[in-house]
This record gives sequence, structure tokens and C-alpha cells, in this order.
Amino acid sequence: MMMGLLLDNPRFGELKIGYILHSVLTLALVACLLLYPRYRNYHIRIIIIIVGSAYLYTIFFLYPDTWSTFILLCFIPAISILFFDSKLFYFSLILNGLLITVTYSYIMIMDQENRYAHMKSDLIGNVSNFIGSQVIIYCIYYLYHVRIKKQQLYYEQLQHSERLKTTGQLAAAVAHEIRNPLTAVKGFLQFYSEKDTLSSKDVKDHFTLMIDELNTAEQVISQFLCIAKPDKEKKIEIVNVQAVLQSVTDLLKSYGLVRDNTIELNVDEDCYIYANAIEYKQLMINIIKNAIEASKSGDSVIVQVKRKNHFVEMKVIDTGCGMSKAEVESLGTPFYSLKSNGTGLGLMICYHIVEKYNGRIDFQSSIDEGTTVTIRFPSNK
Repeated sequence: MMMGLLLDNPRFGELKIGYILHSVLTLALVACLLLYPRYRNYHIRIIIIIVGSAYLYTIFFLYPDTWSTFILLCFIPAISILFFDSKLFYFSLILNGLLITVTYSYIMIMDQENRYAHMKSDLIGNVSNFIGSQVIIYCIYYLYHVRIKKQQLYYEQLQHSERLKTTGQLAAAVAHEIRNPLTAVKGFLQFYSEKDTLSSKDVKDHFTLMIDELNTAEQVISQFLCIAKPDKEKKIEIVNVQAVLQSVTDLLKSYGLVRDNTIELNVDEDCYIYANAIEYKQLMINIIKNAIEASKSGDSVIVQVKRKNHFVEMKVIDTGCGMSKAEVESLGTPFYSLKSNGTGLGLMICYHIVEKYNGRIDFQSSIDEGTTVTIRFPSNK
């Protein structure tokens, strides 16, 4: 750009508005490109597209004898593809369409000196070329965008599989080693707690507290083992989603009433999936219970189930505290929990169950606006 401004430029040395504008836009675009690696945000991308468009249209009008400048105008939207931003691409595509319309109108109405004779001589051909170039750029963008989305999905699935693999290995290596001594300690504590020699109430209370804590530790280890073991013996059957969810909501209704929360169940008829009924019930209990705990007092948790093509889609919606994007991305990580007394293993098991039956689970959440958990399983019909 700087070489085009200074070398073999017919307007070089002129202090006219055209050359000054060319110089200012060149410096502005160079500054934006130099600043972009440091400030990679949406606003500077918009500025680069606008300044770049202004620069290319300026040199098109300043140097009408250079026919190649028209080709550069056609490829303005291609710049936005490099930013991996769909909104920016559509913005540049629409902006370029408006600018080229104004340009053609100016040439046909105002160009009395025939400075753009090469454009006028084959107006229909030039318009067709421009439209064709925009269609080609859109096709490139679409294919590129689809490929990037697939790569992102593959990366997320790979990342999640690594989490499951890591957790399974950790569980298999540690769980049995910890469980045996805990069982022995718990057995002796129970044995001595029943002895009459423990006359002091405080001592008995201490024994009871220690046994309760050991029960908690055993529960955590059992959750680890639930993830680690292959579960080949679990029976896969046709699960009536409506019946299971009715059972789950009946079970959690009292838990919700304690917190002044209600559960609204809306299930389409004839929703069936292939899964293990016990594991599916465990999955929905965990998700709905989390929604209740995240909700404010008096709020309702909505459970919706619909059939969509060859899938059964379940949504659990709450209007509670919500989560940030970073928190959502960390869900399913071992020992990551937003609860003060949580281990993160419950949600890890949910991911494990969903993946086991070729399903998919997604979280959409915003701070103070609530969370929507969407679970999709292949339908048996």
C-alpha cells in the first residue's frame, strides 16, 4: 500500500483532496493492521473492514485507468473470512453490495467524461461478474464455515472423551485402593460405637460423625466406580420417557417444595429411547436437581420433551443464577462444581450416560438469566 502511494503514482506530490484522502486511508489501514494482533476484538475488525473498503473504493475512483482495482472491489468480503466471524462476513457482503450499487449508479449518471468507459461498454457483463464473484465468495465462506464448525465439534468431543478417559483411569487406579481401608475403619468404628463402654454422649457423637464422613467418602468412590466400570451388564431396553420423567418429578417434588420451587412437566406422547431405564432416571434426577438448586425461591423448573425427526429432545429450563461462558465450558470436568459442597462427579456421570447411548448434551446459560440444558437421544422409531 505504501509503495502504491509513493512509487510511480501520477498524483504523487499533489496536495489535492484525492491524494490526501488516499494517504490518510493508507496510514489508517496500516495502523489498524498493526494494532490488530494486540487488540483482537470485534470493533477493530469492523474498523478494518470499513477502512479497507473505503481505501479500495478511493483508489478505484482516483485511478480509473487501473482496471484491476475493480477486481479488488469484488473481493472485499473475502477479507472478513480470515476473521472467523459470520456476522462480520455478512456485514461486509451487504456493505460491498450497497457500495457497488452506488458506484454503478454514479458511473452511469455522473460520468460524463467517460473515465470509466471500460465499465460502461459492458455494463451487464461487469454486473454479472460482480454478482458471480460474490456468489463464489459466499460459497467459499459457507464451505469454510461448515468445516470450521465440524472441527470445533470434533475438538469438543475429543476434549470430552479425554476427560472421561482420564477420570476412568484415575478411578480404576485409586478407588479400590481407598475403598478397602475405609471399609475396615468404618467396620471398627461401627463395632466400637455399639459398645456399652462408650458412656459419654460426646464420644458417641464423635463416632457417629466419623461414620457419616466415611459414608460420604464411600459415596464419592462409588461415583468414581460408576464412571470407570464398563457397565456391560446393564440392560438396554426401550424406555418410555414420559413414564420415567413422571417418576422423577414425583420423586423430586418434595425436594422442590422445601425450596419453594415447582416442576412443570410437558412431554409429547410416544417418546421412546433405547437406554437403561435406571441410568436414564439417574441422568434426569441429576439434571433436574441441579436446576432446582440453581433456581431462586418461588421459581419453576420447566421440563419439556419433544420428538424431532429421529431424535427425542429433552430440555430442562430454569431461571436461576445462570453461568458464564467459561463456567459452561468447564462443566463435566472432574471435581469442578459450582456448589460449595459439590464434587462435580454427578455431572461427569451425566456426560458418561449421554455419550454411552449416542446422545448429546448442551448447556445454554447467561448470568442471572438462567440455564437451559438440552439432551438429545436417538429415538427408537
